[in-house]
This record gives sequence, C-alpha cells and structure tokens, in this order.
Amino acid sequence: MIRVLLVEDEPQLRRALSISLRARGYEIETAVSGEEALQRVVADAPGGVVLDLGVPGIHGVELVRRLRESTAAPIVLMSARNQESDKMAALDAGADDYVIKPFGMSELLDRLQAAMPVTPAVDVDLPGWVETRDFVLDLAAKRAYAAGEEALLTPTEWRLVEVLVCHRGQLVPERRLIEAVWGPQGETEPGSLRRCMSRIKGKLESSPSHPICFLADPGLGYRFVAS
Repeated sequence: MIRVLLVEDEPQLRRALSISLRARGYEIETAVSGEEALQRVVADAPGGVVLDLGVPGIHGVELVRRLRESTAAPIVLMSARNQESDKMAALDAGADDYVIKPFGMSELLDRLQAAMPVTPAVDVDLPGWVETRDFVLDLAAKRAYAAGEEALLTPTEWRLVEVLVCHRGQLVPERRLIEAVWGPQGETEPGSLRRCMSRIKGKLESSPSHPICFLADPGLGYRFVAS
C-alpha cells in the first residue's frame, strides 16, 4: 500500500481528501503546516505528497523546494487561481502536477495516480551513465549534474529523460511519451508534456532556448541526441 502525505490545514477538506484517498487504496498521513510536512516526509518516507500551496508556516515555492530535497516522491499541488505565479514557480522547484481549486475529487485522484511511477515502455536497455557537453546523467542512481552542480529532476522528469535516452537519436512521438510516463490510460492537459520538457532543458541544457540534446519536432515528438 502506497503511503501518501496530505498537507492541508482546512479540516473539512482534509477529512474529505483523506476519505477519498483511502478509498483508492492509499495509506494516509496528514500534516497541517509546512514545518510538519517536512518532519513527516523525513519520518514516514511517503510514496506521494498532496500539498496545498497555502498551508501555514513554510509554504509555497520554498516548501516544495525543501520537500524535494528530502524526497523523490511525486508532489501534486492544490492551488487557488490567484496563485498562478506561485504554482508555476513550484513546478519549477520540483512539483510534478497540480489542480486548481475548486476541483473535482476524481481530478485530484487521477493526477496523483498519473504522477506515480510506472515502468517506461522502452525497447532497449537503459544505460547507466550518459555524459554530454553540458551535463551528466547517472541513470542507475537517478542523479543529474550540470554546470558542476547536481540538477534536481522530479520523478516525472526522470521518466521522460529515461525514455528519450533509451531511444537515443530516435524520434519518440508525443503520444508514446505520454503513455510511457503517465501510463497507457494517461490523460494530461494540453501542454503538460511541453512544459515538462521545458523544465528538463532549463535544468540540464546550458542554453535552454537553443538545446543541443533534447530536441523537439513540433507536433510530432522529441528526440535525445548526445552532444
């Protein structure tokens, strides 16, 4: 059973979410502040985190950044529409997906399930080490290094990188990437794949607007070329 940390300070919503998550087969731990969330992540090692961006204490982008330093588990955000800039910054800091309040319970549950690790549908063995001009990938340890520092990729970003590296030099269609990363029934809003690829380029490529390794064929898919 996968343990999920639910970080929400509003009692009624926390109770409703807990009931729905347990009904989906998740084991639930809860936290009502940013500080408690950090403690729970270290103590309980959850397999996923559902986080309200507006919880008291450490919150928003800073909380996501500090959570990502302690866990590789998927982080799904809950945010209000007036938190648009915070939401995008939190995705850049390491969150995997988000829902906008008010949301349907099934939407949140589907987003969480989609963010959970799946086995990529690849045709070749995954290499353990890839070195390019701009960055190094230690795929066995799931660590990346760029500009002399570790680059922190989210679980979703790692899965995309793995699929593309496994098909080095080959065009991987957008639909196949979505199925490999989000599952055969994966549903993602238009642009989610492109935004995820943009974050990967921003973390690894020395010139994200002119990438030399993660290349896009607009409307078709992506390919990885080792420089």
